[in-house]
Order: sequence, then C-alpha cells, then structure tokens
Amino acid sequence: MVARTVHRHLDVDGVRVFYRESLPERPDAPVLLLLHGFPSASHQFRRLIDALGARHRLIAPDYPGFGHTEAPDGFAHSFDRLADVIEGFVGKLGLERFVMYVFDFGAPVGFRIAERLPERIAGLVVQNGNAYEEGLSEGARDFIALRPDVPGAEDTIRGLLTLSGTRGQYETGVADPETVAPDGWTLDQHFLDLPGRKEAQVALAFDYHSNVERYGRWQAWLREHTPPTLITWGADDPFFPAPGARAYLRDLPDAELHLFDTGHFALETHLPEIAPLIAAFLDRAWDQARPGTR
Repeated sequence: MVARTVHRHLDVDGVRVFYRESLPERPDAPVLLLLHGFPSASHQFRRLIDALGARHRLIAPDYPGFGHTEAPDGFAHSFDRLADVIEGFVGKLGLERFVMYVFDFGAPVGFRIAERLPERIAGLVVQNGNAYEEGLSEGARDFIALRPDVPGAEDTIRGLLTLSGTRGQYETGVADPETVAPDGWTLDQHFLDLPGRKEAQVALAFDYHSNVERYGRWQAWLREHTPPTLITWGADDPFFPAPGARAYLRDLPDAELHLFDTGHFALETHLPEIAPLIAAFLDRAWDQARPGTR
C-alpha cells in the first residue's frame, strides 16, 4: 500500500520549516524522523515515504538553507543553528518519542538533537552519516580543513555547488549509474541556485569542523544510551567510506550493519533492499522503547 503524504509548513522562531509527513493507518504507528543530507532536502525521502508511510509515520523536514524551508534575512547558518530549528520543530510537532534517520548532514544535526533530547530517541537508522575519524576519506578531510582565511577556499566550496558537482555526488561510487534518476540532482541544483542558498552552504562548509570536534562526545552518548541501531551504508561513498560504518560497532556492538555496493545516496539505488530492513527495525525498536518493555 502506498502512503498518503501531506506537505506542510511550521513556524519555528521565524523560520518557515517545510516538511513532508505520511499519514499511517494507525494513530500509534512508529515515528521516523528523516534528517536529510547535502546538497539535498526532504525530497530525497519521497520513495521511502511512499514505501513505508502507510504503516509508519515518516516525517521529513527541510533545514534552513535547503529545499522549501524559508529562513529570515540574517539567519546564521551553522550546524548548531540547524539543530536549534529541528529541535524546535520536534517540540512544535509534539514528538515525545521517535526513531531518527541520520544521513550525511543529518548526522551532525541529529546527534546534537540526541544530546539535547536523549529520552525521546527510540532508535537510530544511520545511512552514510559519519561520527568517526576513520569514516572520513582524504577528500572529506581536505574539505573539512578549509577555512575562510585560506586563499581559494570559498572557490573550492562553490565548485561543489554546480550541476556537475551535485550530479557527481549522486553518481560517484554507483556501480550502474542508470539506476540513479536525474530528478534528485536536478531538483537539488534548483534549490542551490536560489538567492542566498550558496552563501548558506559556504557558511555550513566552513562550520563542518565543529562536527568532527564533537565526535568523541557523540560516541560517548552512544555508549551511554545504547540506542537500538540499524546501519545501512553505501560502501563506495567517496566522502564517508565503509570504515565509518564499521566504527559504530565499537560503541554499539549489537547494532545491525548492512553494507551496499553503492555510493553516497544509497536509497537512490538500493531502496528495495533497504526499505524492508528499516520497516522491520522500526517495529522492533518501537516495541523495545515502550515504557515497561526494557
């Protein structure tokens, strides 16, 4: 059964947050908060929402600087501020308990949320969302090392914000590029080309080092709270290679790990394999997190 999905806006401290939400048959259905990556937005989860949303409540917001979300003039784009907005979004929706899907930028946003609201996290689905030094490729390390005072650094970042750069993020590491629909990178580029969006991405790129500096804290959070965790990872991701997926097992030895022969946007090529894993995990994690079941 294909899910019925609604598309709404919610005001969070002056930010008009756009989000997609499935309407499952059961009012008490498990909740999955979908946190998207760069350079994408909530549209990257459309097929997953269609596949799972009839039985599970899937909610996918766009961050400030991405997709259909509208931020006021002067909004300071940093990962702390993105987390502030998503934390406010979670509060305004009244989400008392949810599983988080963290992908790419969704990992630093999501782990900040987890630190602030640990009692609400019923589990994690981690898909190419890095939290370990060994999960950084040489290219990723070079990118993170960029600073505003380094000559040519901003030009390097802006080079990734072109159509060829966006398309490359979808196709690099994919065994059969014909399995990747062009709609994703085309829509991403449409949003990147809107006024002010490239400036937002440059600011976030220069702030990315703040995430690496928090890796130790996030790993400690995982060890302390041991959330049920499903890891589905594109093993040939040029930014976050497979060692980043395996590293989670140090702190979460009971996590379920699946590596796929694909790149960064694993859902684009392996949705038929990944969606059933997420559905089964959601049901298990939700039951485990019910009061009195642990």
